[in-house]
Amino acid sequence: MDVLLMVKAALMGVVEGLTEFLPISSTGHLILAGSLLGLTGDKVKVFEIAIQTGAILAVVIVYWHKIRATLVELPRSRQAQRFALNVVIAFVPAVLLGLLFGKAIKAHLFNPIAVATTFILGAFVILWAERREHRIRVESVDDLSLTDALKLGIAQAFALIPGTSRSGATIIGGLLFGLSRKAATEFSFFLAIPTLSAATVYQLYK
Repeated sequence: MDVLLMVKAALMGVVEGLTEFLPISSTGHLILAGSLLGLTGDKVKVFEIAIQTGAILAVVIVYWHKIRATLVELPRSRQAQRFALNVVIAFVPAVLLGLLFGKAIKAHLFNPIAVATTFILGAFVILWAERREHRIRVESVDDLSLTDALKLGIAQAFALIPGTSRSGATIIGGLLFGLSRKAATEFSFFLAIPTLSAATVYQLYK
């Protein structure tokens, strides 16, 4: 048993757990952490996919009551149907853009220098978004329109660039589009379930 390898694996898991739901890029931090720890190659990519499933399970557990209620009420509740449709609509942009540009992004941007540059640029975007005045018109995820969902999906798609936080892009987009911080954050978490699940399945297939 390689104890050093187990320690490195544990450190990678901690990095994933700390960064997935904060407005900092988990993928970017995994790339940098893997580079510093000497963990590179196809096997490491598969390992990163595996530990991302932990993030998916965490969201499902935390929001299980909302997820279960939506699934149960889906056949008869218009609110549940609209919420589910909003998640699907917001999920689509990342899928389409990922299929179109995924290979080029991985070929040219999955490296420590590109990630570090994106970290710096992202920090300035976060500072700008926090300093501007927020006009709230959507208080809850149940109040989102289909147009709001599409805008949030486009915002999330910026996270295809390594070093750009998926949750951060979605939350900042939500604040810019008039969502309350609570609504933007919660929708980002719900949107993480299909997005991370699809990414995991696709990457395992590849």
